[in-house]
Amino acid sequence: MSRHSEVMSEHPEAASALHGRHVWVRVEADDGTWGLGRTAFGRPVQVLVDEVFATLITGTDVFATELHNDVMWRASLRAGDAGHTAFARGAIDLALWDLKGKLLGAPVYALIGGPVRPTVPCYATADDLDWSMELGFESYKISNEVHHDDGAAGLDRAEDKVASARRTVGQSADLMYNPVMPFTVEYAVRMAERLRPYRLRWLEEPLAPWDDDGMRRLRQRIPHQPLATGEDHHGRHAFRRLVESRSVDVLQPDIEWCGGFTEALRVATIAEAAGLEVVPHVGANTPWGQHFAMAVTNAPLAEYWLGGDPGVPLGELDRIPGSAIPDRGRLTASSSPGFGLEISDEWVRPLT
Repeated sequence: MSRHSEVMSEHPEAASALHGRHVWVRVEADDGTWGLGRTAFGRPVQVLVDEVFATLITGTDVFATELHNDVMWRASLRAGDAGHTAFARGAIDLALWDLKGKLLGAPVYALIGGPVRPTVPCYATADDLDWSMELGFESYKISNEVHHDDGAAGLDRAEDKVASARRTVGQSADLMYNPVMPFTVEYAVRMAERLRPYRLRWLEEPLAPWDDDGMRRLRQRIPHQPLATGEDHHGRHAFRRLVESRSVDVLQPDIEWCGGFTEALRVATIAEAAGLEVVPHVGANTPWGQHFAMAVTNAPLAEYWLGGDPGVPLGELDRIPGSAIPDRGRLTASSSPGFGLEISDEWVRPLT
C-alpha cells in the first residue's frame, strides 16, 4: 500500500476526528457564471461560510479578491485567524479566483503573472518507492511511524526505513522524510543525527505548529539538516514568524487550509524576500496547487500524493476533475479559464 500514514500524537484517533468531509463553496456572478473552491472540516466550516463570510461579500465586486481577503481576515480577528476560519476563507477565496478566471477567459496562473516554467516537477509522496520510480518520479517523500515516546527503538525503526529508502532511490535522488508533528525538540535532534548519513533534502513538520520557539531551537541545534513545515500553519502571520526566526528552509502552506490562494501568494512573497522555497502541501494534487507551482518563482517542486495501490495508473485514481496528472514526474496546469475545473452545474448540490 502507498497510503501515507500520520503519527501526529500518541492518540491515533486525533488524526481524523475533526477533519470531516470536504466542503465545496460556489460563488456566482450576476450573469450566472460561477466559481468553485474547496476545503475540509465539514459542518463547522459550512456554518462559517454561510452565516458569516457570505454575508460580507454577497453583492460586492467579484474581481476584488484583495478586498475580500482583507474583509474576511479582519472579520476573523476575534474568532482567531487560524483553524476553521482559515479553512472557510480558503474555500471562498479559491472560488473567487476560479470565478475571476472564468469571467476574464484566462487560467489563474496567467492572472498572477504567467508561467515561470513550462512544466512543474513533482515529487511522489508514498512509501512504495519502486512504484513511484516506475511512474517516472525522481524525487520522493516517505512517511513516519514513530512517536517520541518510542525512544531509542523508534530511532532504530526510522533509521532502518530511511536507509532502505535511500538504497532504493539511489544516492543522487532527492529524499524527504515527514514525521507529521510527533517529536519533541530533543527527539527531533536525535532523529536528525541518526538520519544524517542519508542526506535528506528536508525533514518535514517534526514539531507541532504552535511551537515556534521549538522550531527556532531545533534549527540552531541541527544546522546541517534542512527543515520544512507549514501544512498546519494558517495565515501569512504564522509563516512570517517562521521566516523572521529563520526556523525553516521550506514553507509548506496547504492552499485550502492556510486561507486560500491569495494568502498562499502572500506566503510566497514573504518567503522569496528571505530566500526561501515554498512547496505547498499536496499542491500537485489540486488545480490551485498546480496553478501556483506554474507561476511562483520560488516554488521549485510540487508534492503529488499517490494515495493508491501499486500498479494502479494515476489516471484511474480519484482526483478533482480538470486537474492535471503527472507524466514521468512532471505536469502542466490546465490552460482553461479559472482553475480549469471540469465540474458540471448539476454536480453542485447543497451540503446536507
